[in-house]
Amino acid sequence: MRHAVGSFEIKMIPAEARPDAGPDAPGRMLLTKRYVGDLQGSGEGEMLAMRIEQSGAYVAMERIRGKLDGRDGAFTVVHRGIMDAGAHELSITIVPGSGAGGLTGISGIYHLTIENGVHRYAIEYRLPGD
Repeated sequence: MRHAVGSFEIKMIPAEARPDAGPDAPGRMLLTKRYVGDLQGSGEGEMLAMRIEQSGAYVAMERIRGKLDGRDGAFTVVHRGIMDAGAHELSITIVPGSGAGGLTGISGIYHLTIENGVHRYAIEYRLPGD
């Protein structure tokens, strides 16, 4: 298993709601990220989120492009986050078969933490031949 760590800056831009969306429809955000550290590159994606009092959930798809382990390429991650009365559960997985270029065949898990306002990633991954 290989490991990559670093941080990223994120911009979230509210996206226009569907024309038929009701008042309790999920909020939609467009994501743009800049990665530094072991992963050098950018990410673009879209998030849907809902918050209900002390609980909520979000899902997102993100395409990451850049250099990882000296290889130029791209891959997609899928996010799933749940908050239940303050308890958090987060799962971010590299989508099987989504790797391209030098990252074709990548698989693994992406960990996200936020410390003092800084977004940090730790990716555990495999490449073909590992």
